[in-house]
Amino acid sequence: MPSPSRTEPGRAPGAVEGARPPVPAAGVRAPRRRDPARTRQAILDAAEEEFSERGFLGGRVDAIAERTSITKRMIYYYFGDKQGLYLAALEQVYREMRQSERAVHLDDLEPVEALRTFVLSTIDFQEARPSFVRMVSFENTLGAENIAGIESLRELNAGLVDSVDRLLRRGRTAGVFRDGPDAPDALELHQLISSLAFYRVSNRATFREIFDHDMLDPVHGETFRRRAVALVLDHVLVPGAGRRP
Repeated sequence: MPSPSRTEPGRAPGAVEGARPPVPAAGVRAPRRRDPARTRQAILDAAEEEFSERGFLGGRVDAIAERTSITKRMIYYYFGDKQGLYLAALEQVYREMRQSERAVHLDDLEPVEALRTFVLSTIDFQEARPSFVRMVSFENTLGAENIAGIESLRELNAGLVDSVDRLLRRGRTAGVFRDGPDAPDALELHQLISSLAFYRVSNRATFREIFDHDMLDPVHGETFRRRAVALVLDHVLVPGAGRRP
């Protein structure tokens, strides 16, 4: 009685020895392996768009899956749940805001020029990244109930306050920034600059509808930039110091 044939390891049952492996039919692509880092970033970017448009409560993971062609199961694999994804997207916009501020290297500029550059870079980032403004606005309507879950955020933003504090101390040492009990501290200065940059993006639509004035129009934008810098410098400079001719 003939012994049963045995299949060699790695060969499909019934395959003929020496035969070539099957070739995919024309027009059929072999499945692609996803790069984990790129997949995660694609999900984050889509989540930033979704949550900045609809907020945490209105944002849908289904919509994010549709934007990316990535399954909900894979999204949950990377971020756990909807809140985990939302927090990661919120952290991303904050982190990139802080990175844009570090990129101007305030410590390498003389104090007045550093302050002028800081004001303009804040305005530029928030105009270019309205999703930052919208996500922060939505989070404030919820009483910041989610943001407490981002453990790194306090440390991340503390670095900004430290940077502004060093700038103020350098300017006071140089005799160009005001000192004393009425002089602004780092947090107050950050609040002033942020409010100038934030408002023109957050209130653009209502301001345009009510006053027929687009705060992000390029012509108005240049005027606003000059006046914002002048306002901040007036708040910080010793009278007559550091003015451009």
